[in-house]
Amino acid sequence: MSQSKRLTVADIQQMSSASAKRFRAKKWARYFAAYAVMTAIAIVFMIPLLWMFSTSLKSRSEIFAWPPSWIPEQPIWSNYAEAFNKYPLGRFMVNSFVLVLGNTMGELVAVPIIAYGFARLNFPFKRVLFVLMLSTMMIPGQIKLIPLYSIYNQLKLTNTYVPLILPSFFGNPFFIFLMVQYIRTIPRDLDEAARIDGAGTWTILYRIVLPLCKPVLAVMIVFTFLWVWNDFLQPLIYLSDFYTYPISVGLAFFQGRYSVEWNMFMAATLVSILPVLVLYFFAQRHLIGGIASLGLKG
Repeated sequence: MSQSKRLTVADIQQMSSASAKRFRAKKWARYFAAYAVMTAIAIVFMIPLLWMFSTSLKSRSEIFAWPPSWIPEQPIWSNYAEAFNKYPLGRFMVNSFVLVLGNTMGELVAVPIIAYGFARLNFPFKRVLFVLMLSTMMIPGQIKLIPLYSIYNQLKLTNTYVPLILPSFFGNPFFIFLMVQYIRTIPRDLDEAARIDGAGTWTILYRIVLPLCKPVLAVMIVFTFLWVWNDFLQPLIYLSDFYTYPISVGLAFFQGRYSVEWNMFMAATLVSILPVLVLYFFAQRHLIGGIASLGLKG
């Protein structure tokens, strides 16, 4: 009887081991299928970048050859140097970095203060002002261009970076809304404990609340970088000096009235998107985590 029991136990162990192996095999098969599908999707999304890179190494005659070829017959790496020699793209990129830095500083200064006021402080007409602030997001930016240009022109601020940076020091309504929703999820007990210890409003904001708002701050920094770096219309309207243009406007010089220098245009475009790719590579963990936490907590 004991021997049959031992055989039964052994059989059970063997069956459980086999089922565990089948489970692991199915698990790895699902992982492989998921990664295969995601890799295929990633390759599809990378096709425009690969075509841009291929075009940047072609001659003008080879660009319009039919049938088109992905690999240039003789890669012309000098297209990159020629693009930078033809126009001061390095200066344009520095100008874009100046605008990005100024707008990022403005948002980091204004948005936390305004959001903390709406989320924590009590003052008259707070809800009305909050709704009014949110309603400004429904106004298209193109409608405000003419009156704002008139104001800046009367103040002699056109052809400077002031019209492109100053609005950020008043806060972006979208970022304010995100931060208000996030701050409301932070327990008020932390504020009360800090006030018992003698902390004031500014101390609570900068030493208690802001260190807990890293996800929303990361989202704000990345979005500000992308929006300012890719902004074309406002710099084109407010700036008139050639050497003050950002890279978004500088790339347009490769597009002539009757023709486009596609090889140099693609080379310059690839170089211009490198900072965006580098930023996303280093900030993707904070960006994806920040957006997920905002979706859950907001």
